[in-house]
Amino acid sequence: MVGLMMAGLTLGFFPVIRGKRMECGGGKLMHVRASSGFPSFLPKEVHQIKDPFARTLAQRIQRLPVQIGFSGSCIMSSCVKPIRQQETDPVVLLHCFDSSCLEWRRAYPLLEDAGLEVWAVDVLGWGFSDLEVLPPCDPATKRYHLYQLWKSHIKRPMILVGPSLGGAVAIDFAVNYPEAVKKLVLINPSVYAEGTGLTAKLPRMMAYAMVLLLKSMPLRLYATFLMFDGIPFTTRLDWTNVGRLHSLLPWWEDATVDYILSGGYNVAAQIKQVKQTALVVWGECDNIVSNKLAMRLFCELAPNSRMRQIPDCGHLPHVEKPEAVAELIADFSRGDSCETEPNPLACGVDGVCVVDA
Repeated sequence: MVGLMMAGLTLGFFPVIRGKRMECGGGKLMHVRASSGFPSFLPKEVHQIKDPFARTLAQRIQRLPVQIGFSGSCIMSSCVKPIRQQETDPVVLLHCFDSSCLEWRRAYPLLEDAGLEVWAVDVLGWGFSDLEVLPPCDPATKRYHLYQLWKSHIKRPMILVGPSLGGAVAIDFAVNYPEAVKKLVLINPSVYAEGTGLTAKLPRMMAYAMVLLLKSMPLRLYATFLMFDGIPFTTRLDWTNVGRLHSLLPWWEDATVDYILSGGYNVAAQIKQVKQTALVVWGECDNIVSNKLAMRLFCELAPNSRMRQIPDCGHLPHVEKPEAVAELIADFSRGDSCETEPNPLACGVDGVCVVDA
């Protein structure tokens, strides 16, 4: 059981959250601030987080109305939105599985400082959206929810950024809604997993037992040892608390089980349908996604792909090396990224640019 859970945890098979439907009319935003500056809808444990970047970004999280049905019902959907609209293409940041927009706590301010219009959004079933009445949390509903959020609030073709399982979310979205995506940035993407695998066939009660293990502090703390090397234990513990904050919402277990039993993301067959220019960012010390899979993706996206390698970096470059990632995204959004194109017949490391982190 533990081995199965770790496979899901590291490769991004499992998800997170659920939702409250309410009338969208009037478009009122519900993001009341407590006296501490944090939105009142965040779990109270947010006050225990010490990471200053996480605390700052958490104070900017708000909920926007996103209509998902034909009857006017909507989900108050969590995100961090830009302070002002810029002339540049909007950059929309997704996150890994079972995560939230707080994953971008260190890179988000750097992207803003670069003059970009930056959105960090919580994919339906993850993050801090109001999901008191649970909608489906399968990939098709997640995709439609993201499209409705884009259509209602972002409204311009975007640079869509997806790390880990977020890479699968981004590819699935770009293929189905090409008009909404101008370019893709895929960071250590997990795109070759066959959904949630055999766990999709579990009895529901066993699936609930599995997600309770996924929520546990020891398992999540162990995951930080896989993802990050050389950080103090107190920092590791604090980052674990940041990463599991969304799982403390009351609907987390139901939404996670719903995603697991839906079968999850299986986008391998969609990769060659991607028409947008894509940048693949690869942390060379990733212990989660094989370097060979990163190179395979780079080649399958040819001739519209670029790859940049970040040395001495693991699975979450936007947390470990935020300066390098922010620079790559900013350059790519402006069209200044590495111009090396892969050779579709002999794709190899010669087509990879190395970033000095």
